Amino acid sequence: MKTICAMRDVFKAMGNFETAFEKMYQITLNEAMILCALKEASDKVTATELSPSHTSKMLRILEEKGLIVRSLGSEDRRQMYFHLTQLGKQRVTELELDKVEIPDLLKPLF
Repeated sequence: MKTICAMRDVFKAMGNFETAFEKMYQITLNEAMILCALKEASDKVTATELSPSHTSKMLRILEEKGLIVRSLGSEDRRQMYFHLTQLGKQRVTELELDKVEIPDLLKPLF
């Protein structure tokens, strides 16, 4: 039971962090992870290379926010590629400033 209680505390700390993060940046952690993956990519990437299970929804939201753009593949027109917009690059730079405080319980992980 001790493990379950500790896990509950971790989930609560993550929830608190995610709430503060979304309030600060107006994007969710999942959206931020996609932006970071696109920033680290050497070129545009496909949705399957980004991996979260609900990637298509996150990509659509990020596109609506003007943070990413999609383009058709030149060799395979069925393939979609994504990359950061100028605004997306700016948002990733803001995320790197770590303005949201990490809860004490999670600090050892970082």
